[in-house]
Amino acid sequence: MSGAPGEEGGGIPDFGSLLSQLGQVQENLRQAQEEAAHTVVEGSAGGGVVRVTATGGLEFHSVRIDPSVLDPADVDMLEDLVLAAVRDAVEKAQALTSEAIGGITGNLGGLLGGGPLGGGGATADPKGLLGL
Repeated sequence: MSGAPGEEGGGIPDFGSLLSQLGQVQENLRQAQEEAAHTVVEGSAGGGVVRVTATGGLEFHSVRIDPSVLDPADVDMLEDLVLAAVRDAVEKAQALTSEAIGGITGNLGGLLGGGPLGGGGATADPKGLLGL
């Protein structure tokens, strides 16, 4: 028995190797979060008549409104469209970050034996393990 994590037969895991791999995962997470924070997404509403650009870090860059929706008699509609576009941009930014993190943390199960921790039925929470 080599004692590798996840090896059948009850081998003792190599915790030094496990900690080293977790350190690498943490660094990969940091890089993915930083990259996502700088990626620009666009939210839109009303078929694109209102557009909002923001980064994955939720820094808003611009709001664009098609002049065709400017109606002084219907300001409420414009406000609703702007709010919908902002919400769309936030959802896309959050999805971008989740995708970046999920691609890395999804592999933690292999580090921890490919399944439940200690065989007790509780699966690893990657964010909890990494202090996120």
